[in-house]
Amino acid sequence: MAKAKDGDTVRVHYTAKFQDGKVIDTSINHEPWQFTIGKDKVIPGFEEAVIGMNPGESKTVEVPADKAYGPRRKGMILVVDRNKLPEHLKPEVGQQLRIPQADGQIAAATVINVSESKVTIDANHPLAGKDLTFDIELIKIV
Repeated sequence: MAKAKDGDTVRVHYTAKFQDGKVIDTSINHEPWQFTIGKDKVIPGFEEAVIGMNPGESKTVEVPADKAYGPRRKGMILVVDRNKLPEHLKPEVGQQLRIPQADGQIAAATVINVSESKVTIDANHPLAGKDLTFDIELIKIV
């Protein structure tokens, strides 16, 4: 039986959890998730776990933050003068913002503090700095 390797397109079922067991996301009761190993579309620790698996095989892996969404970076927390924001924007703590970048990409950020003159936004991925656990089942190598 062929083992999953770099360059293979695979279909997997997964459940992602925090270290305390709280489920973050799952593909169970949905179509299996399909991706190509080595195309940088998946966090490194997840890809590494799938490499070497046989179709039908399941495993549970611990993925440290540095192989998941990386560390939280203080430089990704920005304080912006309210008068620099679009007039129609009424920022609230927890609000998700989409910020256009110079390269045309859109960055996601979360409002974490609002005062009369300043708004603090966090552009870190919501899972940055978190160690994660994944239950993975390799369904098929396409």
